[in-house]
Amino acid sequence: MVRFWHVLVALASFELLWVAGSLLKSRRVNRDKAQGSSHLIAAGNVNQFKPGEVKGIPQGGFYLVCQEDGSFLALSKTCTHLGCTVPWNKEKQQFTCPCHGSTFDSTGLVMAAPATRPLDYYPLKIENGEIWVDIAVPVKRDAFASFQIGRS
Repeated sequence: MVRFWHVLVALASFELLWVAGSLLKSRRVNRDKAQGSSHLIAAGNVNQFKPGEVKGIPQGGFYLVCQEDGSFLALSKTCTHLGCTVPWNKEKQQFTCPCHGSTFDSTGLVMAAPATRPLDYYPLKIENGEIWVDIAVPVKRDAFASFQIGRS
């Protein structure tokens, strides 16, 4: 029984240290991004994407989502609950946080708690078929709105 408690305390300590490290890293990255007024990332050409496709853009730390109507949305990979990296689950067509189980749909809206607000998004623009995403600072939001997407 004592061994069980030692394992439980070790796991809780590890999780606490991991969360603290994630929060500190997140603040440092956001501060570094905020120092520049604009940091545009080329995410690809609109012709490279099919409706419903979600593509991770590693150099920008976001997902580019091609919505069913052909519009685009750039979503942060960071869960709004505690800052874990949220992978896209293609089979379930949702983002699922591996840390605490929050799920988000393809527009970043919360489908299941503990997260209470949608994934942050990045402004984007489409010029001559090229998708440009400004990753200077992620935009926090409480809901999905049509102005958050880009159309070609």
